[in-house]
Amino acid sequence: MREQPALSEFSLGEEPANLSRRRFLLASGSVAGALVLGIGLPVGQARAQAAQQPLPPGTRVPAFLEIRPDSSVRFLSPFIEGGQGIFTAMAQIVGEELDADPATFVVENAPAGDEYKVMESGMRITGGSQSVRTSYTTMRRLGALARHMLLQAAATALAVPLASLRTEPGRIVHDASGQTLTYGELASRARDLPVPPADAVSLKDPAQFRWIGKPVKRLDAWEKSTGQAVYTIDCRVDDMLHAAVQHAPRFGMTPGALRNEAQVRAMKGVHSVHRLPDAVAVVAERWWQAKRAVEAIQVEWLAPSDAGLMPANFSSDDFARSLANEPGDGQEAEVKGDLTAGMSAAKTTLSATYHSQYLNHAQLEPPSALARFNADGTLELWIPNQAPEMFQGEVAKRTGLDASKILIHSPLLGGFFGRHFVYDGAMAWPQAVELAKAVGRPVKLIWSREEEFLRDTHRPMAAVRFRAGLDDEGYPLALEAVSICEGPTEGISGKQGDKLDPTATEGLTGKSYNIPHVRIAQIYKKGPVKLGYWRSVGNSMNDFLYECFLDEMADHGKLDPFELRLRLLKGNARLTTLLHAVADLSGGWNPGPYTAEDGSRRARGVAMASPFGTEAAAIAEVSIENGQVRVHRIWEAIDPGSIVNPAIVEAQVNGAVALGLSQVLLEEAQFEKGQPVARNFDLYPILPPSRMAQVEVRIIESGAKMGGIGEPPLPAVPPAVANAVYRLTGQRIRSMPLSRYNFT
Repeated sequence: MREQPALSEFSLGEEPANLSRRRFLLASGSVAGALVLGIGLPVGQARAQAAQQPLPPGTRVPAFLEIRPDSSVRFLSPFIEGGQGIFTAMAQIVGEELDADPATFVVENAPAGDEYKVMESGMRITGGSQSVRTSYTTMRRLGALARHMLLQAAATALAVPLASLRTEPGRIVHDASGQTLTYGELASRARDLPVPPADAVSLKDPAQFRWIGKPVKRLDAWEKSTGQAVYTIDCRVDDMLHAAVQHAPRFGMTPGALRNEAQVRAMKGVHSVHRLPDAVAVVAERWWQAKRAVEAIQVEWLAPSDAGLMPANFSSDDFARSLANEPGDGQEAEVKGDLTAGMSAAKTTLSATYHSQYLNHAQLEPPSALARFNADGTLELWIPNQAPEMFQGEVAKRTGLDASKILIHSPLLGGFFGRHFVYDGAMAWPQAVELAKAVGRPVKLIWSREEEFLRDTHRPMAAVRFRAGLDDEGYPLALEAVSICEGPTEGISGKQGDKLDPTATEGLTGKSYNIPHVRIAQIYKKGPVKLGYWRSVGNSMNDFLYECFLDEMADHGKLDPFELRLRLLKGNARLTTLLHAVADLSGGWNPGPYTAEDGSRRARGVAMASPFGTEAAAIAEVSIENGQVRVHRIWEAIDPGSIVNPAIVEAQVNGAVALGLSQVLLEEAQFEKGQPVARNFDLYPILPPSRMAQVEVRIIESGAKMGGIGEPPLPAVPPAVANAVYRLTGQRIRSMPLSRYNFT
C-alpha cells in the first residue's frame, strides 16, 4: 500500500496540509491577478450571491473556472474522473469555446453543490454514459461565457470596440493595432465583470472546431503513469489513524462476544477495537497493523431470524434452477402487435430458456474512506463516489448533520462499473464516520480484498424464457421474452416498485428489429443476494440473451444470422450502415467454420446492441484451444451520433471489450451455504492478458443525437462470441460463462 503524501485538493504543497475545504478555496482563490471565477469566495457567500442572482445550471462561470496569471486554466469538473477520460473531454469542450488549449487545463473533481448539477435531468451522476451527452451544450456555453468576459476586459484595457477583437488560443488579438493580451494578463480585469446572460453569446460552428473531434492527449496520463495520481486509498491528513474490518460471514448477522479481545487490543500499534452493526473493526497506527489485528479477532456471530438474513443453505446454482421454473406470464414491459395471433399464424415455432450469472464488480481499487470531524462542526469525507450530492444527502440522513456541514471530496476513482453508488451495507464510509466519531481523530478505513468480495453488490441473475414463431420463409413473425429476475433498481430498494424496473428488461425491450408481434415481460423474483448496477446494466446480460436467441431463430429458419439482421433492419438506414460497417471492418462477413493461416479451425459470430443512445455492432472470431474458447479478434463498429475525442472512444471500446470477454468467458459470482465462494481473484478469475482479443474499432458519426460511450461497446461482445462458438462447435450457448461448457 502506498504511503505517499497526497497531492489532492486538500494539500497545497509537498507536505500534507490540514485544511478544511473552505480554507482551501480561500487559499486557492488568493492567487494574485488570477481570474478566480467564484472559487475565491467562501462557500456560504458564493451560494448567497448565486441565490440572489439565479442562473441556469452550468452558466454560472465563477463556479467552474479559474484563469491563472500564466494563462493556465483550473476547471472544476461536474463529473468524476475514474479512467473514462471525462477530464480531458470536459477540457476539450470548455476549451473549444473558451479558445484555450486543453493541454493548459488543470482539471479536478468539483465538490458537492447545486451549481454542478449540469445534466439535462437536473441531477449530477457520473454513470449511465451520460456525462458528455447530457452536458455538451451547457459546457460549451460555459466556455463561451468566459471567453466573452475576457473579450470585454480586453476591450476596456485597449480602449477598442469589442467587435474589433478576436481570440487565439490563450490570448486576445487586436488586428488593427497588432496588440495582444494573454488570458492571464486579463484575468484581474475580467474577474470583476458580471457574467453575461447565457443568450448573450453564440457557439462556434463545428466546422471551426480546433479540439472537439480530435484525438487530444489525455490530461491524466502523466500522473497515472508516474504513480502521482491520488485515489481515496492514498489520501492522508494530519493525526490520522487507520482502520480495517472483519464483516459477518452472512448478511444480517451481528457481532456478539469477542473471545480474544484483550489479546487483540495488546497487539502492536492497535489503538482500539470496535463493534459495528455487521462487522468488527480495529483502529491502529498503520493499516497493516489494523488488518492483522482484525483478522485475528475470534467473533461469535449472532444470526437473528429476520428477512435481512442470507439463508444458510442458499446456493446460486439452486436459485438459477428455481428461476427457470418460476410460474407465470409476467408483467408486460413492451407489447407490439398481437402475440397470440402471430404465434397462431406461424409456420414453425421454437422455445428456449437462457440464463445470466451473478457478477462481482471486482474493480482494482478496494472500498475505502477517510473521515474527519472538524472543530467548526463540519464533517469531511474523502470517498470514491459517482454522485457527490447523493452521498452528501445520505451522510446527512445517517449522521443528523445538516448537508451544509458535510464536505465531500471526490478523489480519482479506480474504476466505475456501477460500484460507487449508495448501497446499503456495501460502503466503507459509514464505518469510517462511526470510527472517527468514536476515537476523536481522523480515520482512514480500507477494506481488504476479501471483505470487498464478501460485501460487494452484484449484477442480477436472470432466466429468460423465449418463444418465437417463424413464417414460411423462416423469418420471425412473433417473439416473446419473459425475464424472471430482480432488477438492480428493485434490488437496491428491496422491493418491486409501482412500475416495472426498466433496468431489468433493457436490452430485451426497445429493439429495432422489425418483428411484427412482440411481447416482453418480467416476473419479479426476489433473491437474497445484494444487487447493484454493473457496467451497461441490464444490457450487459439481456443483449447476450436476446442476440443469442436471435441466432437460434436464424438457425431454426435456415437463414444466415447476418442476413437475418439485415432483413429485420430493412428501412433503418443508421443500423444497416452500422452492420455493413462492421462486416467491412472484418474483411467481409464470413461465419465459417474455416481454417486460419496458423492451421486453427475458426468461426465468427455477430451481434448488435443499442444501449444509452448509441448503436454498436460486433463480430467475434473464435477457436477452441485445449478445451477453452480462444477469442482471436473482435471487430466493433460504434455509432454514438457524434464524438468529442476519437482516441478516448477507441480506448473505451477496448476496455469494454475486455470486460465483455471476461464475463462471457470466465466471470461468475457463486454462492454456497449462504456465502460467496470467491473471496479474492484466485476463485474469481478475470480475463488475463493472454486471453485478450485483438480489437479493431470503426467510429461512425451519423449525426444522430449524441449517445454514450463508456458502456455501449460492451453488450454486443458476449453474444458475438457465443454465436461464433455455436457456429464452430454446433453447441448452443444459452448461459455464461463459457468456462462451464465442455469443448473437448
